[in-house]
Amino acid sequence: MRRATVVVMDACGVGELPDADSYGDAGSNTLVHLAEQVGGLRLPTLARLGLGSIVPVLGVPPAADPRVYGRLRPLGPGKESTTGHWELMGVVPSQALPTYPDGFPDDVVRALEDATGMRFCCNRPYSGTEVIEDYGPHHLETGEAILYTSADSVLQIACHVDRVSEPDLYAACVAARRVMTGEHAVGRVIARPFEGSPGAFRRREGRRDFSLRPPGRSYLEELQDAGAPVHGVGKIHDLFAGVGVDVKHAGATNAAGIAATTRLLAELESGLIFVNLVETDQVYGHRHDVSGFHQALKEIDAAVAEWLMLLGDDDLLIVTADHGVDPTAPHTDHTREYAPLLATYAGCSGRRHDGLLADAGASALSWIARRTAPELPGEPFV
Repeated sequence: MRRATVVVMDACGVGELPDADSYGDAGSNTLVHLAEQVGGLRLPTLARLGLGSIVPVLGVPPAADPRVYGRLRPLGPGKESTTGHWELMGVVPSQALPTYPDGFPDDVVRALEDATGMRFCCNRPYSGTEVIEDYGPHHLETGEAILYTSADSVLQIACHVDRVSEPDLYAACVAARRVMTGEHAVGRVIARPFEGSPGAFRRREGRRDFSLRPPGRSYLEELQDAGAPVHGVGKIHDLFAGVGVDVKHAGATNAAGIAATTRLLAELESGLIFVNLVETDQVYGHRHDVSGFHQALKEIDAAVAEWLMLLGDDDLLIVTADHGVDPTAPHTDHTREYAPLLATYAGCSGRRHDGLLADAGASALSWIARRTAPELPGEPFV
């Protein structure tokens, strides 16, 4: 049994999908516009694999000898991290997950208060860093937890650790997850602990996501049935509500996720390593911090160079994304975009492959277990 690694560079889209206009994302192209904003990307390893061959990217020339490269698209609606990762592993949602541009309805808030024993403030879409600055003092004074959302299908609860301990915040989010079902089945309920004093509040690394169970069978479960271990790095386990993931590895920061991936590539003999590198989305993308975004990409590029040295003849490496977060968009939300595909394995010839996000999962199953799952979407490119 062989080994595959699928690395998701969160929010690194490469161009608008045909229906982007219906999401308010016409013209979006995260990596291309990022490159223009910083005067060219400096990503020699990703360039060598073929990043500049997918679409013209300032600073990233087409590769002289690329590996497998192309663009992947979702089958289902939305532009969520949750659904993007689901689709990479062959799970296609039938409808977009609910969002709350005006905050949560009164009856939902009452149900949340009854279930959690909390009282809430805010209840509107908000930046995660700005909401604790604006509502943190009120929260400390009154004890009201900060309830907020975004353009994504999320319910977020932020609490200062001096007011609500992290275990108690997690328990409240578990209770909230039970409430948010049916028509209000948001993709994720997210615990957001923070610390510090007014004017200097800081989010802690204790974020925890409580996701919906995927609405269908995934390639992760196919791999498990084939006897292949599945390791999730970063928020992978949470995005799949644990379904199909054998071992969870911490990765609240890119540094932690990269370190865990490097360790697994050095130690693991077989199976799937499924990785989310979150900071291009969570830390820099939503803030349109182009210099920070570029620096995070350069660190990923250096990590990929190290991982390539750890690959053997039984290895497949796939680098991709889940959606975009275009820094030139008139909003700071996700953008409806293609995901890049960069892949390499022993004996592969340089060629373009444009297909579905699910092709990543199909290829991982084909490579590791030498089998297919005809009932799931996706075609292997290996």
